[in-house]
Amino acid sequence: MTRILITGGAGFIGGALIRRLLVQSDMMIFNLDKIGYASDLKGIEQTLLTSDSKRYVFQKVDLLDFQKTVDAVVAADPDLVMHLAAESHVDRSIDTPSSFMESNIIGTFNILEAVRQHWNSLTTSRKQNFRFHHISTDEVFGSLGQTGFFSETSLYDPRSPYSASKASSDHLVMAWHHTYGLPVVLTNCSNNYGPWQFPEKLIPVVILNALAGKAIPLYGDGSNVRDWLYVEDHVDALLLVARSGRIGESYCIGGSGLNPAESEKTNKEVVEVICSELDILIPEGAPYLRLVSSVDDRPGHDQRYSINPTKICSELGWKPKHSFQLGISQTVRWYINNQDWCFSVLQKAGYTGERLGRSKL
Repeated sequence: MTRILITGGAGFIGGALIRRLLVQSDMMIFNLDKIGYASDLKGIEQTLLTSDSKRYVFQKVDLLDFQKTVDAVVAADPDLVMHLAAESHVDRSIDTPSSFMESNIIGTFNILEAVRQHWNSLTTSRKQNFRFHHISTDEVFGSLGQTGFFSETSLYDPRSPYSASKASSDHLVMAWHHTYGLPVVLTNCSNNYGPWQFPEKLIPVVILNALAGKAIPLYGDGSNVRDWLYVEDHVDALLLVARSGRIGESYCIGGSGLNPAESEKTNKEVVEVICSELDILIPEGAPYLRLVSSVDDRPGHDQRYSINPTKICSELGWKPKHSFQLGISQTVRWYINNQDWCFSVLQKAGYTGERLGRSKL
């Protein structure tokens, strides 16, 4: 594989993937992104200062425009497509579900059709080596009780407009494999965190609000559990599946290798760990826990997610390199040192930190 097309490369995970490929590969990289409210290219631009910029091409394309999507795929002429472009914030999906249906369902349909045309045009040898890698979420499986884990055999049971749209995209990808023979692999990951994440998700919100002396919002009683995956560990897994995953198979990626419970944290525990880090690093504002304020819970808030990643660990030899404590420590330090970037992207997006996702209609 020498040419890769990444959709959503200006997003959090896509950006981390492109930065890694620029540093550790010699692939020709095509970044297809519409540049939405949460998009940002600063991290990639910084990496390009010390890497071969001739290996990187940015394509400003909205996947809702089918012809431009086709043209972008033709121009990239890829051996591998990694599809990350998606609207991904649950709260926003409650307020404006239509944009999630458009981006995550119609957008996936358009890229699948454009890629199918490209794949059919390839020589036999290139066709045999081609892959379409669809990156999805564990939220498509719904909500767990106090015990049990998601795996590749879990039934789909999405509970939010976001997770329903991602579940739909998963089904489209597998249908294109079974119906048309398109060589696909699919991954479902747990909650990602790390540097360069748009500051509307839990971890950056907690850090930035604490640094500003603002109230730290905690949904409900804070008992909702998530499986936390450091973004660089996720990139390791994605590249491994793209290279070595079995065609037509899905792989679940969680935060703690073969012991899923290690990466499980309640939202309250996440807030407490972050506040403890800040108490040490910037003691003049301590104790930061005094800023925690309970707010009304999100409608339909899933109680618990946790992934059993045995398949990717045993078949492909993947394991995360970051414990939750190590990942959080590195993340807190990054946000402390990059507050200007945070303020800049928030201002560009027109987001002032207001509560989203309260509508029940």
